[in-house]
Amino acid sequence: MRRHSLLLALLLTIVSSAHAGLPRALPEGEQPNDVRLGPPENLNGYFPFHQVESVDAWPARQAEIRRRILVSQGLWPLPTKAPLNPVIHGRVDRDDYTVDRVFFESIPGHYVTGSLYRPKGTSGPYPAIISPHGHWQDGRFYDHGEKKLHEEIAIGSERFDPGGRFPIQARCVQLARMGCVVFQYDMTGYADSIQLKHRPDDWKHLDRLNDWGFMSVQAELRLQNMMGLQTWNSIRALDFILSLDDIDTTRVGVTGASGGGTQSMLISAIDDRITAAMPCVMVSTAMQGGCTCENAPLLRINQGNVDIAAATAPRPLGLTAADDWTRELKTKGFPDLVKLYEMLGHPDRLTAAFHTEFGHNYNHVNRTVMYGFFNRHFNLGFEEPVLEREYKPLSREEATVWTEEHPAPSGHQVGDAHEIGLLQIATHDSDEMIEALIPRNKNQQAEYRRVIGGAWETILGRQLDDVGDIEFELVLEEERDGYLLMTGLVSHTSAHEQLPALFLYPQENWNGRVVLWFTDEGKNGLLDGDKPIKSVQELLDAGVTVASADLFGQGEFNADGKPPAHQQMWFQQDGKSGWQTFVGYTFGYNHPIFVRRAHDVLTMLAFTRRHEKQPKAIDLVGIGNEAGSVVVAARSQAGDAISTTSVDLGNFSFGDLTRSDDPMFVPGAVKYLGVDGLVSLCPPQSTIVARKTPLRVSQAVASGNPATVPIGGPALPLQTATAEDLIDRLVTSLTAVPPAPPAN
Repeated sequence: MRRHSLLLALLLTIVSSAHAGLPRALPEGEQPNDVRLGPPENLNGYFPFHQVESVDAWPARQAEIRRRILVSQGLWPLPTKAPLNPVIHGRVDRDDYTVDRVFFESIPGHYVTGSLYRPKGTSGPYPAIISPHGHWQDGRFYDHGEKKLHEEIAIGSERFDPGGRFPIQARCVQLARMGCVVFQYDMTGYADSIQLKHRPDDWKHLDRLNDWGFMSVQAELRLQNMMGLQTWNSIRALDFILSLDDIDTTRVGVTGASGGGTQSMLISAIDDRITAAMPCVMVSTAMQGGCTCENAPLLRINQGNVDIAAATAPRPLGLTAADDWTRELKTKGFPDLVKLYEMLGHPDRLTAAFHTEFGHNYNHVNRTVMYGFFNRHFNLGFEEPVLEREYKPLSREEATVWTEEHPAPSGHQVGDAHEIGLLQIATHDSDEMIEALIPRNKNQQAEYRRVIGGAWETILGRQLDDVGDIEFELVLEEERDGYLLMTGLVSHTSAHEQLPALFLYPQENWNGRVVLWFTDEGKNGLLDGDKPIKSVQELLDAGVTVASADLFGQGEFNADGKPPAHQQMWFQQDGKSGWQTFVGYTFGYNHPIFVRRAHDVLTMLAFTRRHEKQPKAIDLVGIGNEAGSVVVAARSQAGDAISTTSVDLGNFSFGDLTRSDDPMFVPGAVKYLGVDGLVSLCPPQSTIVARKTPLRVSQAVASGNPATVPIGGPALPLQTATAEDLIDRLVTSLTAVPPAPPAN
């Protein structure tokens, strides 16, 4: 095959030929060679670590990982921290430690429940450790049972009877005996956390435009998910333990296994108050976590659990592996972490144990590794190995926080009513915080762009400078009436993506300007039969090149010629239970169609911009209910590469979507102001928008205090009422003046 660049192709001998139908870049029935047409990525894939090249590069990569976590959990920006209103009661006194029952409000009316272990016979300040339990039956109340315990003792996994029957209690007891204050808290739906189920078997009845619940379309458009609730509970658990008056805030740890390992690495990644973390039997390049509390849209795009754990660096990090999905950690993932810690100058802060002779566990063998880890990094002064001693486990009656004096939540405090109310609080709080960010003067712009712009950077996942190597294959050249028609394949080889493209080039009077014009119909939206549409012809007559492409899911991407009616989804297990259809299983690992199309616009822009005979000016046009919003999204990530942007937004609104598999569905879009938010991230002086309703952000900006430095008035995007007005203005402006350099 011949490989050509666009302008080199113009120097070739023009070949005229007659072709029936609309021009194609591929034979009829053939689809682009594009990895996105394959099966979606999922939690059972391979997730290697993304190594950085230098010490100086690590802070930026670490910040990228943290922001992706926070955005995915609906915690960017962090919600308002309401008073915890903690209740500590019902102390149980043991020989050298005590256990208190605790509950507090992570969100008004929503309780985090747990057990607070304290050392006896010593004075503070004490190291503090929070400990999520993981997916063991009944969580904090977990009991191996006598038969299972004897099996564990026989293989060397546990040591004591009855203490080994309660391995989740055992670690808290030993850490308290070592002089630490430990708060072990319940995951949602486990033990005393009874207000919501851990994962629902049915949620469709709460999938509605108002009064919605978790997993609904409206919740996902706002990134309200069960994982985010659990992560928020971890943040508030940290707030709680650090509010105690005898805590050493320089020695704060977290440890948990399985799902508790997921929560441990997440809280350590996003919260620097954690000074040492030991997430167990969860960090690996293989399976990433199967529960809804371990998955969220956006979370594992361009990162996996090894990256998330690495975000703790250079703080101390401990890991364990078992005969489960972590069995290859020693050779896959851990060596990368060793290199990172060595590069950062702290190889002694990384610990790992690979006891793959045991199944999935947080057994005595691995707990002993953990005790040594905290002993060293918290300077506890014990000889190693630090071994457990027998203890008297808490009965369920001694452990539960709900008593006659402190009755368990009931009525509207549990179930659907509580879930709806919880998300109403979250929505109101988020809306108020986002509204307050909308700038009324120039001094407020930086924070708006950090939060809203940063969120959209994460959601869209690619900027113009991120576009890698591009190749072009010329397929067809035809001399038409005063212009050259070419089709070809634009391949973003670094991403394994390929676009069928169309180029209309004025034969004799090209003025150096290129308009990249995208429509809902794909590249053939430039044509009316075998001729350019009127506005495109006018641009050609004025010496402007016009190009387009079939964006993902358009035109030649569709074997049957029909655009996709829905996105390809991936469900956990057989997809029969409600929780198994959670969209986080798809969009936690894959970009939605809307975002992929924005990537394609950036690919076309990078291809045009990089040519050795660079155009003097590049303009973007998006016409249609879908294409206009896609082009705005791409423009928001294009820096100073564009001269003007003209988009028809039609009547599209993310908030009107009713299906999470809708081709226009984007997780988090409504939370971050939807299309209005995207428009606000484009240079206003060079952006023209067709929409009948006012732009929300522009209205707020225009209402700014005139006594401050204004950014309203002429600096706002120009609005027209219809797409026809938009196109007329575009054609008039581009045919009347010579091309100007791109506007910043």
